[in-house]
Amino acid sequence: MSSNTSSRPDLLRQTTAEATERDYFNENPAPAALEEHTAQAKEFIEFHAAAGRRVVLVTSGGTTVPLERQTVRFIDNFSAGTRGATSAEYFLESGYAVIFLHRQFSLLPYSRHYSHATDCFLDFLHESPDGRIVANEEYQEKMLKVLRQYNSAKKKNLLLTLPFTTINDYLFVLRSISQLMRTLGPNGLLYLAAAVSDFFVPPERMVEHKIQSTNATDTQKEQQAALDKKQEEDEETFDNFDSSPAVPRSKRLIVDLDPVPKFLKNLVDGWAPEGMIVSFKLETDPQILVHKAQYSLDRYQHHLVIGNLLSTRKWEVVFVAPGQQDKWIRVPRSRRKKTISGVENLVGVAASGGEVGEKPLDPSELPEGEPEMEIESLIIPAVEEMHTRHIRNVANKHT
Repeated sequence: MSSNTSSRPDLLRQTTAEATERDYFNENPAPAALEEHTAQAKEFIEFHAAAGRRVVLVTSGGTTVPLERQTVRFIDNFSAGTRGATSAEYFLESGYAVIFLHRQFSLLPYSRHYSHATDCFLDFLHESPDGRIVANEEYQEKMLKVLRQYNSAKKKNLLLTLPFTTINDYLFVLRSISQLMRTLGPNGLLYLAAAVSDFFVPPERMVEHKIQSTNATDTQKEQQAALDKKQEEDEETFDNFDSSPAVPRSKRLIVDLDPVPKFLKNLVDGWAPEGMIVSFKLETDPQILVHKAQYSLDRYQHHLVIGNLLSTRKWEVVFVAPGQQDKWIRVPRSRRKKTISGVENLVGVAASGGEVGEKPLDPSELPEGEPEMEIESLIIPAVEEMHTRHIRNVANKHT
């Protein structure tokens, strides 16, 4: 009797999650490229599953929230995909096959070193006397190293890149690929570094055409416009102490957003039940970061939540995992020198060491610019080690 009672909350949550998933994917249109992307992912996963290779799905970049069906305006976030693109390179270096699900036009593995540089890519090149395009001498060694790594990944079919734009695109493709990764069992790893929107406009409330900034094209609302003007004049009478005039309601854009359903638990319960799942938690307040990461861990039952602060995300992260002490991983003091354009000279160089602490860094103690080494060179080996333990644990359960 007591065991049945204790299981009811879990059953209720599972039923609710299933209903939420069914409703969302029935009510929202599938992206046009879903079938094509699913077929590419299926072929890629089957190829590497036959070879017994580990496969990681890396999600990267931010999702947009369209405000119109024929989208002109949308809500976005600051993510350029740096964490995801950099992590993908280190996963490839560690022998993983990588499905890189990225925001269209965000940073990509390897090309990121030049597409996100302070200089234009053309500044790295010049024309030789015989009319050929040649890399400038001071960049040739670095560019050759990156080019060789990129060509090696392509030749071995280790990298599949798939784009998304909207939150809806992302969720549909994430579900599709995650379900395909079931065949990998514990050899599958989901590394969810994308900056996913928390809110969206449901399709039934989305207008078809561009939201107008004025009512000049809507002659039927002239009377309402006159009333709004009268209201504006009345408001200005009471707001004359303010230097900025009141904005009439007719000129405001009020956006009514719904929360995006949380499907992170579905990854564990149905989409990829034996895979290892790593998610990220970004915050700006150091006082709540670990608490929020622990909350996500408890709520979604992932194997690892990597917490990072906006101000120090390139210098340190915190690993929050079940049954383990929270662990801060950071760039060692000897590598915290300021650099002008990042870490091109360290591309593909596996980092060793790193500092482990118990509390976050003080941003005021860090130099300006970027660290001399990439924090992902410390994150990925630590994740790989946890993934190895995960595979071993699943194997032990089956014996």
